[in-house]
Amino acid sequence: MSSASVHLPRRLLQLYAGLTLYGASSALLVRAGLGLEPWNVLHQGLAELTGLTIGVVSIIVGAAVLLAWIPLRQRPGLGTVSNVFVVGLAMDATLAVVPDARTLPVQILVMTTGIVLNGAATGLYIAARFGPGPRDGLMTGLHRRTGRSIRLMRTLIEVAVVATGFLLGGSLGVGTVAYALAIGPLAQLFLRVFAICGPGECSTAVAGRTPGRVILPR
Repeated sequence: MSSASVHLPRRLLQLYAGLTLYGASSALLVRAGLGLEPWNVLHQGLAELTGLTIGVVSIIVGAAVLLAWIPLRQRPGLGTVSNVFVVGLAMDATLAVVPDARTLPVQILVMTTGIVLNGAATGLYIAARFGPGPRDGLMTGLHRRTGRSIRLMRTLIEVAVVATGFLLGGSLGVGTVAYALAIGPLAQLFLRVFAICGPGECSTAVAGRTPGRVILPR
């Protein structure tokens, strides 16, 4: 029996804990009011435009991105489909109970907490090995179809979503920069912490060999 089967209950727990924590930590960045991670700049801008909640917009955008997988011949996993719904629902649930940060010291504390928890969520989710998020799959699919690097595809897509979101009223600020600088090292750290290893193997080693598995779970 493979280690993936042996560790299935833990992997499922990590998957849904990671997705829930990802949504909750993203909501903390909203409440901090100092800038959001790239895709949520777009989600917030669309929420301002449509009157929908940011969580609902996240679900709609995730589903739309997932449809873009079809011409790219990407195959979704359980984690991919779950990502579309769980992150958005967790965001809205957290926003319903957590108020806005009112003073700069509290804003900084909430922002820092959100970024660190987002890194932990990333480690939990990726180490579970249930497939990339819809947005990551778009990047890896474009990478395979165009032959361009993952780094280039990610940069082009995220610049486009940040610019669009900002023009629509999304929050871009010091939190966006802090997130961009911190999330990579944090994700790598928590991938090691939450690695699910069997005899002679380890999930972080798998992630390290596959570029699409080490980018963020969105």
